Amino acid sequence: MSIYTKTGDRGKTSLFGGKRLSKACLQIEAYGSLDELTSIIGLLAAKESRKKVQSFLQHIQKDLYQIMSLLSGADLNLTLISQRTIALEQEIDILEKRLPKLTRFILPGGTERSSLTHLARAICRRAERQVVTFFQEEKTSGILLENKPIILQYLNRLSDFLFMFARRYARGKEILT
Repeated sequence: MSIYTKTGDRGKTSLFGGKRLSKACLQIEAYGSLDELTSIIGLLAAKESRKKVQSFLQHIQKDLYQIMSLLSGADLNLTLISQRTIALEQEIDILEKRLPKLTRFILPGGTERSSLTHLARAICRRAERQVVTFFQEEKTSGILLENKPIILQYLNRLSDFLFMFARRYARGKEILT
């Protein structure tokens, strides 16, 4: 089977189950941004030498794939994502204890990995906004509607985690505003 099917040449794409939608619709924008986020997290994992951190980042990628699958029409239950949200909160708590308290805003940067992680955070925030817009503007029902709170909570917590992780990567080279 070829990678190209030519079925998207006129600006439409298929969801699970075969439903065709415009590539510009909110649903496609939402899971497209999550795909972009998954890719940059893959870059972060590739630059990471610690196996435990690599594994954690790869789990995040798998979580995002589950969410993307659900947004593209797959019939999934995301109860495990709720547990992964708790794991993100635990990592945030650990990082908060290790890092100095912030008293001012910081500029994204400091080190290459910190900058990449801030970029991932910004992509995550955009994806979160697009998912929220999709849920607000489109009529959703069934399993998608049932999982809405889980999806929104996970994405919100993920952006918080990426912020803290960027701070950790800055290693004291944070640029205060």
